[in-house]
Amino acid sequence: MAAAAFTCTSLPSLSLRSETRIASSPSASLSARRLFAVSPESGGLRIRLSQSLTSTHPRVSRLRRGVVCEAQETTTDISIVNDSTWDSLVLKADGPVLVDFWAPWCGPCKMIDPLVNELAQQYTGKVKFYKLNTDDSPSTPSQYNVRSIPTIMIFVNGEKKDAIIGAVPKSTLTSSIDKFLQ
Repeated sequence: MAAAAFTCTSLPSLSLRSETRIASSPSASLSARRLFAVSPESGGLRIRLSQSLTSTHPRVSRLRRGVVCEAQETTTDISIVNDSTWDSLVLKADGPVLVDFWAPWCGPCKMIDPLVNELAQQYTGKVKFYKLNTDDSPSTPSQYNVRSIPTIMIFVNGEKKDAIIGAVPKSTLTSSIDKFLQ
């Protein structure tokens, strides 16, 4: 399964392109335009920006400071779990199970995805990893009171033992997993 991962870097200055979205006349104000950073390193990914400009040229401007996010394809062998497979894959599993509750539109979920993939490889044979799309399977997150995503839950022998909410560092996830390894 392929998934998009994002890495962001801060740049001192970016070249911007503006697109008129609301008004199509040449006299449209800058507020009627949306600014996007387009960088060769980003593989064509357009990032919407809103910062103060140092130039008033209608088509190209300079940012004092900016952030560019680059999409990267990553491969994951993490299995999908859903409402119908939850009992058999998570609750009846022997040993620790880590479940990543996520959604495709969630930015922090995309940020933490590469870490979860690394951990799945690191803990192969010790911990089972699953991903649950909260949009496709809303019953299970509701049952476990998942109110924010990303949420990572660790189950041992069918019992919820830990929950980590938000995009956290790899060390936080590693220490949580290590608590439940025998």
